[in-house]
Amino acid sequence: MDALNQLPEWSQWLAAFFILLGAIFAFIGSLGLAILPDFFTRLHAPTKNTTIGIGGIVIASILITSVQGAINLNELLIAIFLFLTAPISAHIMAKAALHTELKMFNRTKDFRQEGDSYKHILPNKKDMEP
Repeated sequence: MDALNQLPEWSQWLAAFFILLGAIFAFIGSLGLAILPDFFTRLHAPTKNTTIGIGGIVIASILITSVQGAINLNELLIAIFLFLTAPISAHIMAKAALHTELKMFNRTKDFRQEGDSYKHILPNKKDMEP
């Protein structure tokens, strides 16, 4: 902990800002996962917010190690891997949920049309009303 106190004050403030920003985004993503009503909205919250949250924490880690003089790009590799895998896995899960006709919240918009690549049952008009 003493090594962090020896950093310049501007870098401590900047690192604290990115850590706090990352923690807030990660918390919002986790909260969305817990309280949103259906799979599709639950999938959206952690995919976007938690990715940004982890990105903020990784930026703080890169900042701290670079100010200490030990430039290490391991954190950058973690960020690249995270930013590539999170959207791809969310896309695959959403396509699987659409393909299996997973039940949607009644106000979730369904933009599929007849004649798409697989058969599906479109919701009734009354189910889409608020």
